[in-house]
Amino acid sequence: MKTDQVIKILFIEKSVEDAEQIISLLRNSGIAVRPARATSAEQVNAALDELGPDVVLFDPTVGTLELREVSRLLDAHGRDLSLIALVGQVDNATITELFVGGARSVALRTQPKQLMAVVQREFDALHARRQLRRLETALRESERRCDALLDSSTDAIAYVHEGMHVRANQAYLDTFGYTEFDDLLGLPVLDMISPTDADEFKTTLKGLSRGEKPSAPIELQARRADASNFKASVDFAHATFEGEPCLQVVFRRQQIDASVIEQLQRDPVTGLFNRARMLECVDQAVSAATEGVKGQSLLLIEPDNWQAIVAGVGLAKADELLAAFANRVEGQLGAHDTAGLLAEHTVGVLLHTRNDESIKQWIAGLQQAIAGGIFDLGTRSITVTTSIGGSLLGERNANTELLLNQASQALRNAQSQGGNRSELHDPAAREKAEEERERYWLGVLKQALTQNDFVLYHQQTISLQDADGEFSEILLRLNGPQGEVLPGFFMPIAEKHNLTPAIDRWVLHQAIEHLRARDRSGTPTTFFVKLTSGSLEDTQLLPWLGEQLRRAGLKNGKLVLETTESKVVTSLRPAQEFIRAWKQLGGQFALEQFGSGLNSFQLLNHIDADYLKIDRSYMADLPQQQESQKKVAEICRQARELKKLTIAEWVEDAASTSLLFACGVDFVQGNFLQEPQRLA
Repeated sequence: MKTDQVIKILFIEKSVEDAEQIISLLRNSGIAVRPARATSAEQVNAALDELGPDVVLFDPTVGTLELREVSRLLDAHGRDLSLIALVGQVDNATITELFVGGARSVALRTQPKQLMAVVQREFDALHARRQLRRLETALRESERRCDALLDSSTDAIAYVHEGMHVRANQAYLDTFGYTEFDDLLGLPVLDMISPTDADEFKTTLKGLSRGEKPSAPIELQARRADASNFKASVDFAHATFEGEPCLQVVFRRQQIDASVIEQLQRDPVTGLFNRARMLECVDQAVSAATEGVKGQSLLLIEPDNWQAIVAGVGLAKADELLAAFANRVEGQLGAHDTAGLLAEHTVGVLLHTRNDESIKQWIAGLQQAIAGGIFDLGTRSITVTTSIGGSLLGERNANTELLLNQASQALRNAQSQGGNRSELHDPAAREKAEEERERYWLGVLKQALTQNDFVLYHQQTISLQDADGEFSEILLRLNGPQGEVLPGFFMPIAEKHNLTPAIDRWVLHQAIEHLRARDRSGTPTTFFVKLTSGSLEDTQLLPWLGEQLRRAGLKNGKLVLETTESKVVTSLRPAQEFIRAWKQLGGQFALEQFGSGLNSFQLLNHIDADYLKIDRSYMADLPQQQESQKKVAEICRQARELKKLTIAEWVEDAASTSLLFACGVDFVQGNFLQEPQRLA
C-alpha cells in the first residue's frame, strides 16, 4: 500500500475509544485514515453517502445492527468496498458464520499486526479491483481506437485464428489483390505465402500457436491473388479478436537496412542501447521471468558524485567521460548480457543466467575495474568510483515498473552509504538487509547527535487574519553521507532505539538559540516545534526546557510545541500532564493532524491546545472536494467558539488559499506559499 493514500474507514463499533485505538494504530504505521462511525442503519447510509468508505470494520457485538443487515446496506449502495468483521477471538463456527454473513475478512482486535495486515490486504485488493475496472475500460477504448487505426493503416494487417483469416484491413486487401474481405474469410494465411517459404512460415505459426514469443520479422516471398510474388517482411504479435486469442500478422513491402535499425537503437554518446531499446529489453526479461526463466537481474550503475566531477572537468568533457565509463561497463558484460543508458548518467545492465553469488562477483569486479583505472580527459586524468543498485528478477517481481523501482531504490540506498557501494534487492534476504541498513543508520544518528550533524529548516506559517509577528514551523534534516536526509527515513529508526528524546532536545535547544537571536533583533517570532511521543513521557524534559528558556530570556519570541492527534490519543494521560506543566511555563501547544479522528473536538475536553493544525488529507484537491471544504469550515467554526486558532498545512495552490480564507482558517502553510528555507 502506498503510504500517501488515504483509507476511508467506516467503523460500526459501539466504543469510540476502541475505534480511536485502531485509527492510532494505523496512523502510527504511516497509513493515512479518514474515519467515520455508525451504530444504526440511518448512520450507515449517511456515512456511505458522505464518506464513501473503502473499508468497513464491523463489530458483531455492536448490538444495534446484524452483519447480514450491514452487508445488505452495503450491497444496496452499489459501491465496491471491503467488509471486515472485527472480533476479540475466533473459532471455526464463528469464522463460518461471519463469512456466510457477508464479511470478506476477519480481523482480531487483540492482534494488532494481524489486524493491520488484514486492513492493508483488503485495501490493496480493493485498489486492485478498481484498477482492473479502469484498465478494462481503457482496454475497450484502446481496442476501439486500434480498430480505427487498423482501417486507416497503410500496412497490410490481418488477424489470424488457427491459421485462418478472421479480420483484415483495406491495405491488406489491396496488397494481395482482393476486393472484399469475404474473399478472404476462411482462407488460410498460408495461401498468402510463396511455396518456397511456406515451410518456414508454417513452422513459425506452429511455434506461436504454442505460446512462444514472436521472433524478429521474417523475410519471405508473399503471393498475391493473381499468383504474382513480392518480397515482404512479416511481423507477428499475439492479439485478441472478439475475445478470442489470435495472431496479428503484418506484411511490409518496404524493408529497412538492419544496420540503420541498429544505429537508431543506440545512444550516440555511449554506444550502448538507448533508453527506449533498453526498456524493451527489460520488458522481454520480465516476460521471460513470468514464464519461469531464472538467473536474471537488473542493475543500475552511476558514477559517484557525478555533478561535482562534471563541474571539475567541464561540461565539454562530460560526454567523453560518460562514454569511457560506459565502455568500462560494456567490457565486463557476458555474451548474453545487455547494457543501455536509462537516464542522463545511469547505465542499466541486464545480467542473464547468473546465480546470486556470481552477480555479486560481477558487481565487485566492475567496481574494481572502474575504481582501479584512470580516465584520461584531454590534459586531465581522474579516477571515478561507482554505486550500483539492482534487483534479482523472478516471478514475484515480474513487473517492469516494480523492477525498475526496486533497482532504483537499491541504487539510492547504496549511494546514501557513502558511494562505491552496492546493494542488491532480494525479497528472500529483505529482513537481513533491513537489519544491516538499520545498524548503519543507527551509527549515523548517534554520530549526528555528538557532532551536530542535524540541520534545521523553517517554513513560514502565514497569517490570513493579520496576526502580528512571524510564524514558522521548524523542520529537521540529517546531514547524511550523500546529502540531507528527511526525518521520515531516519526517525523510525531513532524511535525504535529510543533516540527521539535526545533528538528533540537538540532541536529545541537550536530553536531557542535562533529565537533568542531574532528576539535581540526586534523581530517577534513564533516557532512551531514537533515533539515525539517519547518526549511526552520524558519527565526530565520540561525542567531542562524551562532552564533553557530562562537562560534565553525571550521577550517576544514564542515556542509552540506540537504533536499529532493520534499520538496524544494513545498517550492521553502523559500528554495531559505534560501539556499542563508546559502551560505553567508559559508555553503554547498545537495538535497536528487535527480532524483525523472520529471526534477530534472531544479530545479538546482533555487537551488544552492553542492551535489546531488541520489534517493534510483535507487539502488534497480541495477546490474539487466539496466534502472537504465543508469539513474544514466546520472545524474552523467550532475552533472559533473554543477560541482556538486553526492552521492549514500542505496548501499547494492559490484556489485552495482563497477557499481556506473563506472557511475562516487563521494560518496557511505549504510549498506553494514558501519552500522550506534553511534556518539561519
